[in-house]
Amino acid sequence: MNRLNKLVKNKIALFCLIVIITFILLGLLAPYIAPCDPNKVRLVRKYASMSAEHWLGCDHLGRDIFSRLLYGIRTTLFLSLFTMFVTILIGSFIGLVSGYKRGKIDEVIMRICDVMLSFPSQVMILAIVGVLGVGIENIIIANIVVKWAWYTRMIRSSVIKYSRKNYILYSRTIGAPNTFIIRRHLLPNVLSEIIVLATLDTGWVILNISALSFIGLGIQPPTAEWGVMLSEAKNVMSQHPMQMIYPGLAILMIVAAFNMLGDALRDILDPKEQMT
Repeated sequence: MNRLNKLVKNKIALFCLIVIITFILLGLLAPYIAPCDPNKVRLVRKYASMSAEHWLGCDHLGRDIFSRLLYGIRTTLFLSLFTMFVTILIGSFIGLVSGYKRGKIDEVIMRICDVMLSFPSQVMILAIVGVLGVGIENIIIANIVVKWAWYTRMIRSSVIKYSRKNYILYSRTIGAPNTFIIRRHLLPNVLSEIIVLATLDTGWVILNISALSFIGLGIQPPTAEWGVMLSEAKNVMSQHPMQMIYPGLAILMIVAAFNMLGDALRDILDPKEQMT
C-alpha cells in the first residue's frame, strides 16, 4: 500500500487536509467572497447582530466580521506558511551540509545552534521584536531566527543516520559529486521527516503570530488578522462574547488541523510502517 492510499484511508489526515485546503482557498478567494471591505468603518453598524448583509455581525467600528475573518487568513495563515517555508529551507540546507560534511564546518554550526537553542524561544522572539520593532517583517524574522537552529539539528541527525547507508558509502567511494549524493540520496530520505516537522510546527507559528498581534507587538490594526481581532474584542468580552469566539475558533480549527495532520503524517511516512 503506497503512501497516497494510506493518506486517503486515514480519515483524520484526510479531514484535516480538507480543512487546511478549504482555509487556503477561502483566503485566496477572499476578495471575491467577502461581502464587505474588511477595513471599512461604519459606526452606525457598531456591534450589529447577524443579518443577511453581515453574516457574523459587525465589530466595535462597524466592520464586517466575516470579511475580516476571510482576509485574516491571508495574514495569519499565509504569513505562517511563508515563515515555515523559509525556516525549513534554511534549516534543511544547513543541516544537510553540516551532517554530510562533518569536521570543522559541523563543529562551528553546532556551536552556533547550541547558543541559539540555549535561550527560551518565546523570550528570544520578544527580544528580537523589541529590538527591531513591531511589524509583519520583524515577526517573520523573529520566528525564523528562533527556529532555524532546531531544524538544523534535527535534519543533521537524520543526515548522519542515512550517511552510513551502504549505497551512500558506495557513491562516495566511486567519486560521485557531493551535490549529486545530497540531491539524489540524502534529501529524498529526510524529506518525509522535514514534511512532518513542518506540518507540526506550522500550528506553533500561527499561535506565535496571533499571540504577538494580540499583545500589540505583531501585526497592527486596522489590518485584518485573527490575533488583532481577539485583541480588539477582549475589552467587550462579557457584553459581546461572539467578537472573540469567531477568531478564536478560526485559530483553534487551523492549529488543530495542522497538529493532527502532522501526527497522522508521522505514522504514514514512518519508514518502519513501509516495511509492514
